[in-house]
Amino acid sequence: MRILVSNDDGIWAPGIRVLSERIAREHETYVCAPDRERSATGHALTLHKPLRVEEVQLDSKIAGAWWTTGTPSDCVKFAVGCLLDQNPPDLVISGINSHPNLGGEILYSGTVSAAMEGVFLGIPAIAVSIGPGGHRHYDVAAEFISRLVRNLEVPHVGRLFLNVNVPNLAAKDVAGVRVTKLGVRAYKDYFEKRVDPRGKTYYWLAGEVIEEGEKEGADAWCMQNKIISITPIKVDMTDTDKMVELKGLEAVEELSRLDVKAHS
Repeated sequence: MRILVSNDDGIWAPGIRVLSERIAREHETYVCAPDRERSATGHALTLHKPLRVEEVQLDSKIAGAWWTTGTPSDCVKFAVGCLLDQNPPDLVISGINSHPNLGGEILYSGTVSAAMEGVFLGIPAIAVSIGPGGHRHYDVAAEFISRLVRNLEVPHVGRLFLNVNVPNLAAKDVAGVRVTKLGVRAYKDYFEKRVDPRGKTYYWLAGEVIEEGEKEGADAWCMQNKIISITPIKVDMTDTDKMVELKGLEAVEELSRLDVKAHS
């Protein structure tokens, strides 16, 4: 299988190195990632400045590797549309992110956005992250992903991607695997007010995650209970049930009678 690996921690991050080297043992593997950390960039694209790209040498088993000055979404879009345009990848894997991406966090995550970009381009994708902690067990997450890929019917994944979160534990301490839904993953946010050496005020976003209130079966609950979570995420965010409820508005005459007066 031909696999493209990306991330948001940057091409020199240990997570992408461990993942790409593990995947390259069994698959034709390419890497395209940001030149530096691009966490919490969401699905941003570089439109108003040049995108610079440079080839680099990673593990000898990796077929090709590049960094770009862009976002994670840029990396996937550029790799598929330019670097690998003659032979597009069969699968995009984004990660291994150095912290989890759970619940509503996926809306901000560059790791998740790289996987989502793959789906936008018609390519099945996986985003993978590990939980918090001291020593980083990237090898455990990489081994799990390699086994997941081996057992996944990639052509039948459809217009969705898998968001995988692996507890940051030794393999023997992982309590299992569950297919989950997104949790809440609420934060108590605040802006810390500071003053720079020139006396100017600035603010730094900070906050703490609220661990309570996650329901059993949610991804965040699994992380708290040492369980690997696999969450299928649909790209189409349309609420089809709500569509049925709102259909009645089509018959409301007032909504279609738009008498707009031009401003003089």
